[in-house]
Amino acid sequence: MKSATRQGLRVRVGGAVVSALIAVGVSFAPGATAADVQSEQWYLGPMQAEKMWKTSTGEGIKVAVIDTGVNPDTPSLKGQVLADEVPKQVAYGATDDYAGHGTTMAELIVGTGAGGRLQGLAPGAEVVPYRVPLGNELSAKEEKRAPTSAEAIRAAADSDARIISMSIGSVAYEAEDAAAVKYAASKGKILVASVGNGGQDSGYIEYPAAYPYVLGVSSIDDKSRISDFGQSGNYVDLVAPGENLPAYCNGNFEKYCHNLNGTSFSTAITSAAAALIWSAHPDWTANQVTRALIDTAGRKWPKDEPTSTAGYGTIRPRSVLADPNYDAGEPYSDPLRRENMQEGEKLVTEIPPASASAKPSAGATGPSQGAAGSSKDKQAAAGSDDAKAVAADSSGESSTLWIVLGAAAAVVVIGGGAFAVLRAKRAH
Repeated sequence: MKSATRQGLRVRVGGAVVSALIAVGVSFAPGATAADVQSEQWYLGPMQAEKMWKTSTGEGIKVAVIDTGVNPDTPSLKGQVLADEVPKQVAYGATDDYAGHGTTMAELIVGTGAGGRLQGLAPGAEVVPYRVPLGNELSAKEEKRAPTSAEAIRAAADSDARIISMSIGSVAYEAEDAAAVKYAASKGKILVASVGNGGQDSGYIEYPAAYPYVLGVSSIDDKSRISDFGQSGNYVDLVAPGENLPAYCNGNFEKYCHNLNGTSFSTAITSAAAALIWSAHPDWTANQVTRALIDTAGRKWPKDEPTSTAGYGTIRPRSVLADPNYDAGEPYSDPLRRENMQEGEKLVTEIPPASASAKPSAGATGPSQGAAGSSKDKQAAAGSDDAKAVAADSSGESSTLWIVLGAAAAVVVIGGGAFAVLRAKRAH
C-alpha cells in the first residue's frame, strides 16, 4: 500500500495531479516556443536582476529541488544540475522529469537562459534534484521505487545543499515529514514551500509549508497585488511573483505553456532569492538569511504584524545585496521563533549544528490542532486593504508578490483528508 505521503502530495498546478497543467489562464498558442519565455518573466526587470548579478549570482550555493524530477539536458540547465550528488537510495528517476514541473522550477532558480529558455534568478547556483511521486502520473512500480517526501528531505538535509525548495503540497499532516523537516532545520538548511492554490477562503492549509521551520510562500501579480488563489493562514511567511508565467507544458520539454498561475513559481523564486543572499554572505546561518528576507520584504504594515495572506511581505533580495551595512543579527536567533516554537521544545534553529541532536524522532510534535484564531489571522483578515498591495521599494525595485501556479480551484481531498478549520503551524 502506498504511504499517505505519496497519495497526498501533488504538484501545484491548479488541479489534483500534475497532468492538470491546463488550467484557467493557460494558453497553448502556436507561438508558445522556448524563444518567447524570457519576455514573459516580468519580474526580472522590477527586481533589477541584472544589477543584483553584479553582486551575486548565487555562486557556491546548492539548492535541493524536491519535485517531479529535473531534466539536466535543457539548454538552460546544462551544467547546472548535480545529479551525481543525489544518494543512490533516493536517486531513482531524479533526472527523469515525468511532468516538466520540476524542470521548470529548476530553470526558474538556476537556469542560464541559454537557447531562449527560462532565466533563473540565481544562475550561478546549482540544483540537486529529487523526484517524488506526485498525483497519479507514475506507475505503481515506479512509485514503489521512488523516495517518499520524507526520505528526500532527509537526504537533502545530509547533502551540501543549503536550501531545500518544495513546490509541492498535501492537506495531510505527516509525522514522518514533520520529523524530516525538523531534522533538515537542525542541519542548518532553509526550507521553502508553496502555501497552496486553493484560495484565501478555502479553509485548508497545506504541508510542508505549514510545518514549523518551513518558509511558506504565497503569490503576487505584476501590480503587487496578492493572488486570490493563494491560501491564507498563519503559515504564510512571504510572497513572491506567481501569476502569468510560463512553464513546460509536459515532459517533452519542447514548448512552454503561457499565463500560468501558482505558488510553485513563488517558491522557486524565493529559493533563488535566498541563494543570491547566501552566496554574497556565505558565512551567514540559515537564520540570518531568513532574517534578511523578512527585514527587507516590501510591506505596508508593521514588521511584527505579519498578515494571513502575505506574511511579512514581498521578497526583495536586492535590498540586502545593495546594503553593505545590513546587520543580519544573531546567527542562532530564529527570526520566526514565535511561529516555529512548539510547547516544551527548544528550537533546533537556535542550536549550533555541531551540538544539535543527530536525528529527531519520527514522533516529533505536530502542529497544534485548535489554533484557527492565531495571531496572524487576527492581525490581518484575508482581503484587507493592507493585504491587497505591498509597498514598492523607494529605490525603484518592485515589491510585486510572486504568483502561484493554477487556478483557485477547489482543494481535492487526498491523503489524510482536508481540514475545515485552519490548522496552525505555529504555537504562540
